[in-house]
Amino acid sequence: MRILQLSSARALGGGERHLADLANGLSRRGHEVYAALVPASPLPGQLSNLSKENLIELPLRNSLDVASALKLARFVRRNQIEIIHAHLARDYPLAALAARRADGARVVITRHVLFPLSRIHKLLLRRVKRVIAVSQAVADVLIAQEIFDRDEIVLIHNGVDLDRFAKSKAGDSVERQKTGARLCVGTIGELAPIKGQETFLRAAAIVSARRDDVDFIIAGEDKSRTGENRLGLERMVEELELSKRVRIAGWADDVAELLRSFDVFVSSSRSESFGIAIAEAMASGVPVVSTMTAGAREIIDEDKTGRLVPIGDAEALAEAICKLLDDPNARVRLAANALHAVRERFSLDRMVAATEQVYQEVLEHRQVEGGA
Repeated sequence: MRILQLSSARALGGGERHLADLANGLSRRGHEVYAALVPASPLPGQLSNLSKENLIELPLRNSLDVASALKLARFVRRNQIEIIHAHLARDYPLAALAARRADGARVVITRHVLFPLSRIHKLLLRRVKRVIAVSQAVADVLIAQEIFDRDEIVLIHNGVDLDRFAKSKAGDSVERQKTGARLCVGTIGELAPIKGQETFLRAAAIVSARRDDVDFIIAGEDKSRTGENRLGLERMVEELELSKRVRIAGWADDVAELLRSFDVFVSSSRSESFGIAIAEAMASGVPVVSTMTAGAREIIDEDKTGRLVPIGDAEALAEAICKLLDDPNARVRLAANALHAVRERFSLDRMVAATEQVYQEVLEHRQVEGGA
């Protein structure tokens, strides 16, 4: 198949990692994969299996950027693209317009977030043949909106590159604890209120008051215009007198390597549509404590593959962290169970194969339409 991945993202997040993993995986399966990106995109460096000739830069300013859509249509016709796969809401209408101008291409979109689509999408996205939801929670939102027919909505969980992450050993933190080495509790995600880093810091203060052998890491990029999110967290670190215990690390170039330094991974989010960082921690053999977001509840089986606490409850979060730090055997058990669950449910191969099947079904339906 000849497949175009479309994204106007200007920063690297979970959705962009998903696109890169999908594109590389499809290319490894023998498909001809292309990507349409903005000039400032961070994705070219992640698309290791795609040739430079298969990439096109377009402004992709917004959902009404007709000029970009027309250029995209010409690229689609020239390269005989069969599937246009868009990953951001503002790109969906551009993909639909390009497909209409380049007759024969079919549109698939992935919905990565829980925010509802605008009603205008019902008019603009009539050519969309399949909508991939990255979690059941996202699928439920799409179904409730009634923009797409139920049989057009497909659930495909995000996948994790097991070869990349499953290099750590679940017992490493136990050995470090035996030698008296300091323990590390960390969280990874965009520096933004929705990710709940304030709750993480309040929990860190509680844990620090109970034991003096634990350090904390907050890793993530601040995408706000003025950097106010990071500044707010830094002020909070000072106010809680945690400057010697907490490090705000910024963007992590190698998430897998960073996760190997964690004894406990924490997701303190207020909302998660899936929680790719949670799955990556599980794949790395790191025990997880997470707030009860929709995405986390879909990934974690309480007290089997992780621990769940109420959203925004720093006391409960700190208690769950302390219990795991106090119980090395529980950390090993949860980590081993979590790794098994990721292999069974959230492997990258499974995600790529399921998406490939969606493409095939869409193209088979096109043939039926053509025959009719």
